[in-house]
Amino acid sequence: MMNEIQSDAKARMEKSLVALTSAFSKIRTGRAHPAILDTVFVDYYGTPTPLKQVANIGVEDARTLTVSPWEKPMTPVIEKAIMASDLGLNPATSGTLIRVPMPMLTEETRKQYTKQARGEAETARVSVRNARRDANADFKDLLKEKEISEDELRRGEDQIQKLTDQYVAKIGEMLEAKEKDLMEI
Repeated sequence: MMNEIQSDAKARMEKSLVALTSAFSKIRTGRAHPAILDTVFVDYYGTPTPLKQVANIGVEDARTLTVSPWEKPMTPVIEKAIMASDLGLNPATSGTLIRVPMPMLTEETRKQYTKQARGEAETARVSVRNARRDANADFKDLLKEKEISEDELRRGEDQIQKLTDQYVAKIGEMLEAKEKDLMEI
């Protein structure tokens, strides 16, 4: 029973890291990265569709993304969708290939994105701590039902705390890497 509680807590903590990775990929750095366009939806014959389902997204160089639609008539629709997104990108079309240059980040936007990254990291830390709290509550419930002893309760809480410390440290490392990436000129 204790192993199930620990594995459940670990799975929830792992999900927090996955969510943080996803959130960090949406924060734009000065470098071109296809994940930046993950939030862009295109009107595909009346249905809002993710951009990556109607076009190939690639990296031409460190500061330019390329978008090549699978259907030629989609080119202007995709271009409008990228412009309408809140990413601040201005695509340029040459034939059926859409180039999306990444503008340089100003010092102010770098600080704003760093603040956003810190907020995302704190959300992940809270999620990890919530998993710890729930696991500890489950251990206490087992103690009340006399399924485990007080020593087993302490041992389980210690293991969950070690797990929590590991995941909080990983979140700290991820945040540090993202901040370094953002502040790099």
